[in-house]
Amino acid sequence: MMNTISLTKAVKLMLTFSICSSTLLLAGCWDRVEINNLGIVLAAGLDKTTDDKFEISVQMAIPEAMGGGQGMGGGEGGGGKMVIVEKATGTTIFDAMSLLQEKFSRRIFWGHNQVIIIGEKLAKAGIQKHIDFFARYPDSPIRANTFVTDGEAIDVLKAIPDLERSSAEVARDLANLKVGMSVTVKDLLQMLSGESEAAALPWIEVEQEGRLSVNGTAVFKKDKMVGRIDDKITRGLLWVRNEIELSAVTVKPKKGAEDHISFNLLRSRTELIPKIENGNWIMTVKIETEDDVVENETKLNLMNPRIVNKLERQLELEIEQRIRIMLEQLQKEMEADILGFAEAFHRQYPDQWSKVKDQWGEKFPEIEVEIKSKAYIRRPGMSTSPQGVPEKEVIGN
Repeated sequence: MMNTISLTKAVKLMLTFSICSSTLLLAGCWDRVEINNLGIVLAAGLDKTTDDKFEISVQMAIPEAMGGGQGMGGGEGGGGKMVIVEKATGTTIFDAMSLLQEKFSRRIFWGHNQVIIIGEKLAKAGIQKHIDFFARYPDSPIRANTFVTDGEAIDVLKAIPDLERSSAEVARDLANLKVGMSVTVKDLLQMLSGESEAAALPWIEVEQEGRLSVNGTAVFKKDKMVGRIDDKITRGLLWVRNEIELSAVTVKPKKGAEDHISFNLLRSRTELIPKIENGNWIMTVKIETEDDVVENETKLNLMNPRIVNKLERQLELEIEQRIRIMLEQLQKEMEADILGFAEAFHRQYPDQWSKVKDQWGEKFPEIEVEIKSKAYIRRPGMSTSPQGVPEKEVIGN
């Protein structure tokens, strides 16, 4: 009987100890920061000032406005002001950020930073030492989408969009749609430290009425911007880099038609095949693409295999032409390898690569590029014959 009582007391003592110990785990974190005490950064702008200093601008959310469920728009009729934009000038990013903190009653929090905009003046001066901050600072996500803009970066942050709550959301969505290049801070750091020591960033502009658009690509040699290619040539760049996801190609058939046919890209695959032969460095760009017909202004019957075959050849020539124009600018004018050629040769020919890696800027323009493209038209669209055209006038029936 005594043993039973002792056992019961022991069990009760253990349960009491367990309950008391568990309550210690329920205590709050001593260094917890309430969200009401944070100023959440949505986007950051980096600019170089006229007196050779550094300017950082931030777009910060107004919690009461953004959490009100108003839905769309930051302008009139769109739920009011959703964000605030402020700037500070310093010798480094962190120095400027420290001065910026003095203007806010809340602690500046970088954990939700979605976008980084680099002004053209800073891009031309060099960005390596400034981007380094975003790789080191604990709160700053290295997956923030990165852009270059003409003029000052703060102008992009101040833009008031029609459909979204902030320009940061617009820029992020444009990057996700892959309408041009999509580059994160991590991608940028990898490009700058890569074999070719070159990089590329999407070019973003503020249009009339505060609308944003991605229009081309900024090209960097080492860490300095050396030029820019337009939107059409950027498509050629994306083909070679195997990053093309959205593309509309319009061709004018060579025979039997005066109007145009438009195609929408379904999928594409690009392979870079390096070769060194008799001292000549050759890169073969092999492309396979599949497209749908989305508009036919002609009288051509797109169910006719011979017509389809000819259109596929035209698609191939159109892709090759875009790539050739792009190569002319990157190889001959800018001499910047943002195509991945250096990495491909390094993998395939490590010994030969080691002899030219320090002079890659001179070697890159000498590389002979062969383009082998193959296009397939998979579907003619919802209609099999030209709409509104009498059957006797249809070509290829």
